[in-house]
Amino acid sequence: MYDAWKILLGLIIFLAFATFPFYSNMGKAVAKPDPKLDTPVIQQMKVKQCVESKEFMRAEHMQLLNNWRDAALRRGERLYKGSDGRITEISFQNQCLRCHSNKKKFCDECHSYADVKPYCWDCHIAPKEAKNEH
Repeated sequence: MYDAWKILLGLIIFLAFATFPFYSNMGKAVAKPDPKLDTPVIQQMKVKQCVESKEFMRAEHMQLLNNWRDAALRRGERLYKGSDGRITEISFQNQCLRCHSNKKKFCDECHSYADVKPYCWDCHIAPKEAKNEH
């Protein structure tokens, strides 16, 4: 009974730490992403297909890009064989950004929603947004 203030202080500190993530994110809600795939290059494609499936790219694109970086820059490998057997040139700038040129409406929407800050643009040049892209 004499240590009740210590217990209460401990509970208050615990609750402060336990609820901190909720308080720190108040007012920062971002709408669910709806990435736009309506770039001129994608619109002209007969078969709209990426190097891997949509599900794979949603879940594993950063790992794929890291593997591509290691293969191209550290091992000198410039070709990627996808799960469907297609061979693709390993190049973020010339391969990925050729189709996904609307950085604000494709990359940034999901990254803002997930609150991640990728370091792609530390080395790569961000694509210029075309005026006719929605």
